[in-house]
Amino acid sequence: MRVDVNPETVGRREFYALLNSVVVPRPIAWVSSRSADGVLNLAPHSFFTVASVQPPMVQFTSVGRKDSLNNVEATGEFVVNFAAEHLYEQVNASGTNFPAEVSEFEAIGVTTEPSRTVAVPRVAESPVAIECTLHTTLELGDCTLVIGQVRHIAIDAAVLDDGHPDVRRLRPLARLGKDEWSTIGEVRSISRIRYSDWPGHFTPPGD
Repeated sequence: MRVDVNPETVGRREFYALLNSVVVPRPIAWVSSRSADGVLNLAPHSFFTVASVQPPMVQFTSVGRKDSLNNVEATGEFVVNFAAEHLYEQVNASGTNFPAEVSEFEAIGVTTEPSRTVAVPRVAESPVAIECTLHTTLELGDCTLVIGQVRHIAIDAAVLDDGHPDVRRLRPLARLGKDEWSTIGEVRSISRIRYSDWPGHFTPPGD
């Protein structure tokens, strides 16, 4: 038996919580930005993904008008820092609704590190930094999609295996529903089946 839920008859807050509980796990863009007045901001955004392969772009969503969005629109730059398991408490703390004049870097005690291609610094403790310039923003309802063109990626050599990032070394954090987070569990590898190889490579359950 299924329970049917109509977003038009459920309150915004309740349906938002429901969506967050079923669209899981969600990777986290730990976005560093700088205001027009020079104040550094750092905030987690769990509506985050790759937006384009060529040119390389990533996107995150600002639910409402947050400091990250204001800063990116003002300066045209931001950095997506990798939210790793060992930074769990810092990532969560950076989501506190500090006033715009307060820098989360200072408030939560993480270290700035100069970026290579943008003026916004990256988080020194994070194993990966994706440096971006603003490509476009798109308003959807009460949210704004922020799409950035990737200008540079800096990766800690310690998380590489034969030149490629190893997810077991990266130890990514992800958001779930409620106040729940997840870390890396069992990792499975399986190759996509080409149509020419389909016969004999997949048997539907029950056959």
